[in-house]
Amino acid sequence: MCRLSPRSLALSVAVALCAVFASLGRSAVADAATIVVGQNAAVCPGAQFAKIQDAVNAASPGDTIQICPGVYAEQVSISKALKVNANNGAILRPSGAAANSTGLASGQPIAAMLLIENTEDVTIANLTVDGADADINACAPDLIGVFFRNASGQLSHVAVRNSKLGSSFNACQSGSAILVQTGGGQKSLVGIADSSIHDYQKNGITANEVGTDVTIEGNTLTGLGSTNGAAQNGIQIGFGAAGTIRHNSVANHIWAPCVSADQCTATANAVLVFQSDGASVHDNVIGVAQTGVAIVGNNASVFDNQIFASQVFDGVELIGDGNTAERNRITHSDQAGVLVAGNGNVVRQNVINESAIGVLKIAGSTGNTIANNTYFNSPVKLADPPAGALKASPYR
Repeated sequence: MCRLSPRSLALSVAVALCAVFASLGRSAVADAATIVVGQNAAVCPGAQFAKIQDAVNAASPGDTIQICPGVYAEQVSISKALKVNANNGAILRPSGAAANSTGLASGQPIAAMLLIENTEDVTIANLTVDGADADINACAPDLIGVFFRNASGQLSHVAVRNSKLGSSFNACQSGSAILVQTGGGQKSLVGIADSSIHDYQKNGITANEVGTDVTIEGNTLTGLGSTNGAAQNGIQIGFGAAGTIRHNSVANHIWAPCVSADQCTATANAVLVFQSDGASVHDNVIGVAQTGVAIVGNNASVFDNQIFASQVFDGVELIGDGNTAERNRITHSDQAGVLVAGNGNVVRQNVINESAIGVLKIAGSTGNTIANNTYFNSPVKLADPPAGALKASPYR
């Protein structure tokens, strides 16, 4: 009989356990399938489905769905962990979009072109989501390009465009490219990266409600420019949501009826943080909006951004307590480079060029630090006027 020493026995057990774990790993990999969707056998030989939704329905959690080039005239709903990879030229463009969800805060009907709900680990890459044929001719349902509803995942290298209604309905608070929303004590952790987002009616990217946490990075968002319709926001974090906004380019958000600070009922903002605390906004290029970065909350950090051409209002607004604006380069603001309305805020080491007022600190604000800023072509460095009315127009 062969006798094993304790060292040999331990080694044998370790080898056996490694073999078991390796076998389990191979089984998990083997169980994950790739399902191919295509409409043209010449372009996509071997496609198993012609519709994306059919592939989603057939998939198991952890599977990959590969989408071949083509226009897919359908709305898609995902409620399981999947990887969705699209080839160049794959376009999701629903024909006649209909309500398929509801808003978690308001209960309003929502027609989402791509709906991800009640799941985790959904990744979408290289897909174009286009609302050009949505054909919604009323303020309801609300048209959304991509909707994460009580769901977590990642969007990368996507293009979301034409989330808007017909011109007769351009005043409706509808038409957002990407919405992340959470309710019922759930959590939605979503990354949105390296994507092209444009031609939306209300907001480019919106993250709302407690439980939502987003990282918005490396995207390019382009508003409609001067519009008489809904007052646009490029990126919004609101109503208790949390997040980081970094390395994005955000431009062209102007509400045309707002022509002066005294005659303006709403503003269009490149970045809006509304009734949310602790947001971080840094290393972005932000321009051509009525306000570049509007913080209506507490303990936000706004730093190392380039902000330019703030029409009527301000480069940065800190409306709340404990916020910081540091090392931003703020150029050409019609009103102020930085507005402060609250207590314990910090404004320092910013370079402010060509603002009517360098820093506008609202009367009654206390404990604020305004130091070591550099001013060029700004005839008034610091002013202390009475408070005005809040002008932001958030989406909810």
